Amino acid sequence: MPETAIADTKAAAPTRDLVVYNKFDGTALACLPQCSESEVQLELIRAASATGAAAAMPRHERGRILDTAAGLLRERSHEVAELIVAEAGKTIKQAAKEVSRAVNTLKLSAAETRRNVGEVVPFDSFAGSENRQGWFTREPLGLIAAITPYNDPLNLVAHKLGPAIASGNTVILKPSQLTPLTAILLVDLLREAGLPAEFVTVVLGDRSIAQTMVSSKLVRMVSFTGGFATGRAISASAGLKRLSMELGGNAPVIVFDDAHLPAAVEASVSGSFWAAGQNCIGAQRILVQRTVFEAFLQDFVTKTSALKTGDPRSEQTDVGPMISNASAAEAKRKIDDAVAAGAQLLTGGTLDGPLLTPAVLTGVPRSCEAWSEELFAPVVLVEPFDTAEEAIELANDTEYALQAGVFTKDLGRALAMAKAIDAGGVMINDSSDYRHDAMPFGGSKYGSMGREGVHFAYEEMTQPKVVAIAS
Repeated sequence: MPETAIADTKAAAPTRDLVVYNKFDGTALACLPQCSESEVQLELIRAASATGAAAAMPRHERGRILDTAAGLLRERSHEVAELIVAEAGKTIKQAAKEVSRAVNTLKLSAAETRRNVGEVVPFDSFAGSENRQGWFTREPLGLIAAITPYNDPLNLVAHKLGPAIASGNTVILKPSQLTPLTAILLVDLLREAGLPAEFVTVVLGDRSIAQTMVSSKLVRMVSFTGGFATGRAISASAGLKRLSMELGGNAPVIVFDDAHLPAAVEASVSGSFWAAGQNCIGAQRILVQRTVFEAFLQDFVTKTSALKTGDPRSEQTDVGPMISNASAAEAKRKIDDAVAAGAQLLTGGTLDGPLLTPAVLTGVPRSCEAWSEELFAPVVLVEPFDTAEEAIELANDTEYALQAGVFTKDLGRALAMAKAIDAGGVMINDSSDYRHDAMPFGGSKYGSMGREGVHFAYEEMTQPKVVAIAS
């Protein structure tokens, strides 16, 4: 994921106003006041003082609010999608899908209020406790600090707020400085649905504001999605509280020679370039068995070259702008560095402000940043392999992993690969970028902390409380 939560903006202007820009044409969309450290301290106190009321709110009321907010979001889906297009640069088709997913995330959260209440404890399963009976409940932690990135400015916020509200917590939310408008709109819809204002607080500001949030003893949990450097900073300053972090990946997709190649190509093109490649589970390294490598590569390059890059408001656009000119230029630099090291650029890589045409590289040395680091850009590497063992070694050649994809018709091979690949999820006969909002979602290896997905986030945001009765 990008480094956009604590260090995603320039220092605030003397007026502390934050200007939000259209990512395609650079026009100003809004000018928002930012918080000072003292103001955030007051907001933390206010949010913490509301934890008792949030925990006491009946489950049916929490569920009603979340269901109502989901309905309001569906009714205003076109308006919200247009806002995502403007402030995040997603194409209108991609933004519409994100709105649809966020509606589902809120509805899943509402459903969680009605079922995840705890369990009966079988005390009589151990000798000496036959005269006891009881249960455990799942209780809210209290105040949760949520920090979100720019690439899914609606649904990733919904994944923080939905489970937190469902489980009876309060939230202090710091959305990305690059895309705060969508987050604010979602909070407004929740309040319109009946959520008390003090249950969710939005704060805007620079690194010091995030630092104040995560280090506060009033906060019981930090839920963060973003980059590794920011994740390390949070873990160093958070103190004794629960941490849940989704820190990005470098997703491999493995294509065996028995795979249905047209389907593998189609899914891999989408998985590589969705949201201009600014997708933490997007395909970055496509590994193709050598016997079908040339056929796959030719079709993949042809379909990639046909993608239209441009105005995200157009239904004909496949790839919109990256989040900033600087991000696009940095991605271009990594392409150029790989080519200088011996890689071949087969298509794309043309830079025009925030627009970077989808790039396909092959022959990339493993010493290059393009191989070893998350690119978070419309850039993909396609490389051959000979044996399953080699594919596993290449796929696992990264310090961190979110998801992977495997294409094969052999069920035994698919299951063996799923077991051998070290990642938080393995998608069989699909690209790495498939995600269902109800499934557990999170990383493997370095920096992996907790799981999202509504049910699993709900459990992260609660703690068991045991009641035992002696008769």
